[in-house]
Amino acid sequence: MAFGWTCAQILVFACFGMGWAVAVQEQDPKETGPADDIVFSECFSETLDSDWTWLREQAARWCIRNGALEIRVMPGLADTVENALVRQFPNNDERQSYAVEVTVTNLAQPRQQYEQAGLTWYVDGRPAFKLVKELVDGEVVIIPGRRPVDGETVQLRLEIQGSHFRAQFRTSLDLPFETAAEGAFPRGEREQISIQCYHGPPEAEHWIRFDDFRIVKIESNGRQTPSDHR
Repeated sequence: MAFGWTCAQILVFACFGMGWAVAVQEQDPKETGPADDIVFSECFSETLDSDWTWLREQAARWCIRNGALEIRVMPGLADTVENALVRQFPNNDERQSYAVEVTVTNLAQPRQQYEQAGLTWYVDGRPAFKLVKELVDGEVVIIPGRRPVDGETVQLRLEIQGSHFRAQFRTSLDLPFETAAEGAFPRGEREQISIQCYHGPPEAEHWIRFDDFRIVKIESNGRQTPSDHR
């Protein structure tokens, strides 16, 4: 279930049991907001953008399907995660603010303690921060902030404003973003953003669906930057 509209517009959703029937129509990119503000968007159509790289790739455990990236959640830690998809962040000019967005859907109910999926921020090659949907002590929450969240799908939004972050989420386009946490943010010379999942169960196949990934410029108050400001 897609939340953003950078690649396509979802017109009809009909729920049949546990599945969704989806009708998709291409949309004019101008309808997504000022096109100049979108630094990068990934539609997950047939192939990945060439600037993505994999950490510890296991090709049999990821695929592109129906306009989304699907990754199997494997056991592991932040430093050993398999199939972490990573790209260089636009620049490390702390005067410019950005937001990173991705939609995350659990295709199986998480059951392993700390099973998680979302965004990880790398500084100089090491994981330094994460915004994820995670199972903690039997409850699915947004980390940081440990905010409870319901449903299979959530849209995550990480705002980076100099050395400050705001971690946000929502479960429907009809709802505003909620802030789970904010505070000091690690910066460095080499900065990367990653889509990833880990702490999965070793004996079961749990898959995560990622779609509508994008990076946009924002003003310091969190609004998307008007194109005439560029």
